[in-house]
Amino acid sequence: MKWILLCCLLLAPAVRAADALPVAEDPQVEKRLVVIAEELRCLVCQNESLASSHAELAEDLRREVRKLIREEKTDTEIKTYLVERYGDFVLYRPQVKPLTWPLWFGPFFMLLVAVWGLWRYLRLRKNALGQAQASPHHDLNQTATHKD
Repeated sequence: MKWILLCCLLLAPAVRAADALPVAEDPQVEKRLVVIAEELRCLVCQNESLASSHAELAEDLRREVRKLIREEKTDTEIKTYLVERYGDFVLYRPQVKPLTWPLWFGPFFMLLVAVWGLWRYLRLRKNALGQAQASPHHDLNQTATHKD
């Protein structure tokens, strides 16, 4: 029984190898596809590039990009086509325009707000500590003068 389990474990990678993609018909098309697909986002996975995604939609998009490459479209034309069809989200680096300003400048704005908030908090805390330290001494001085 142990030998059967061991054989199954050893043969599992060979069985999985059947899922590998066939060799590209045109290496130039595939090379260009990889370059373009690295700059595109998988719409299903969202954190993976189109080149590295295994989702069915990603495969459909790669097929579409291959078709556009065979039609001799430029990289810019292909990206423009995909943006028109799926929106700016399909690009890993969307163009800087008013609609995408939050994507580009939002993190810096949030960092500035956080730094300002921290500065304000520390300033208020320092003032509060300064007043708290000044008050007990003032009270001690007043009680000392009343005793005299």
